[in-house]
Amino acid sequence: MSRRTPGRKEWDVRASTLARNTHNKIRSIVENLRVEPNPQKELIALSIGDPTTFGNLNPPEQVLQAVRESVESHSSRGYAPAKGHLEARQAVAEYSAHQGDIEPDDVILSSGASHAIELAISAIADSGQNILIPRPGFMIYQTLSEGLGISIKFYNLLPDEQWKVDIDDLESQIDDDTAAIIVINPSNPCGSVYNKDHLLEILDVAARNHVPIIADEIYEHFVFSGHKFHALSSLSVDVPVLTCSGLTKRFLVPGWRMGWVIIHDRHNILGKEIRNGLSNLASRILGPSVLVQRALPSILKYTPQTFFDDVILFIENQAKLAYEELRRAPGLRPIMPQGAMYMMIEIKMVLFPNITNECQFVERLVKEQSVFCLPGKCFEYPNYMRIVLTVPEAYLREACQRIILFCTEHVDLGDKCKDMESNEVSVPQDIEVS
Repeated sequence: MSRRTPGRKEWDVRASTLARNTHNKIRSIVENLRVEPNPQKELIALSIGDPTTFGNLNPPEQVLQAVRESVESHSSRGYAPAKGHLEARQAVAEYSAHQGDIEPDDVILSSGASHAIELAISAIADSGQNILIPRPGFMIYQTLSEGLGISIKFYNLLPDEQWKVDIDDLESQIDDDTAAIIVINPSNPCGSVYNKDHLLEILDVAARNHVPIIADEIYEHFVFSGHKFHALSSLSVDVPVLTCSGLTKRFLVPGWRMGWVIIHDRHNILGKEIRNGLSNLASRILGPSVLVQRALPSILKYTPQTFFDDVILFIENQAKLAYEELRRAPGLRPIMPQGAMYMMIEIKMVLFPNITNECQFVERLVKEQSVFCLPGKCFEYPNYMRIVLTVPEAYLREACQRIILFCTEHVDLGDKCKDMESNEVSVPQDIEVS
């Protein structure tokens, strides 16, 4: 006769602490918005940071051919080393030479840039510590950290100075438990591109306080004319930098999930422990897609520069279009980006007395004009909204016209604008304000 082993007397299956404490802030905010579009107008979504959504931006033939050849190769069907095939890591090292001296062993391949960020945070921070992230900033860092018991502290960006870092505020947030500073350059959601002097200011803060930097440089090649990108690692003398990037945006293949972390550690401050830690963490998923890894050397080497130039020119022209159009919207102040694929727009809520906050502004804009923008709450920044610039030109132009009309119908200039600068609140000349 079998003897019953001790066990539970009833079912009691619960989610793990990691699962309970992991939240995607943007998704939760968007899902709670009451966004019922106007059925008489086609919905124009300026909210989705996926350049492939509308089908107007596509990778070149060289990129597609590289993957076709990988499909036919027997070597693309099996497992790879957890941190990636040597040939793929060598290709990333050569492609990223502008960041500094890089060896293949400095590269860990990942399942997209988001996974690269997760690897970097998980390797360098522990439960009870904190990391510093920009405000406004992309909130994936909070999603990845808080489930692990890592706290988030925000440092402010300055909208009137092209979203530069408030250096004093950054330094004031650092304490004994600060494990890393996140720097996003070029910025999502702001579209800023920091000059060399400003990056040196950031590095100086990190050096004085002995805090490493995680550099999110996924938009490193998305820079508009008149501006220049400087890799943070290329300027660092002694601050260790973990740089996160990938194929996602520049090559217009976000669904292929190919990213990487590059370790820049000239003085061996991070040592073998962090390198081994990154490799250990990469082994949790046994590395990213081998199919794309095998295609990676050809993708990085043979994609023509003309393709990149055309994409950037299109996005820059879109930025100029949106900026010029939305300057005409009463109650709005667009901030012209310097790169990336986004624009932040201030909503002067005091001029919209019947609208409570930027979330309600976005909800009503969808309901009345079928234009969907992301509210600033998604980036910890009230009274702003973000638009994406990769939609077809006709859609963007139409969306801007609808936004102007919406603002014109809801703005109340009254006495509230007497103390405001005339260039901050503009009334379109060809639309009568009721």
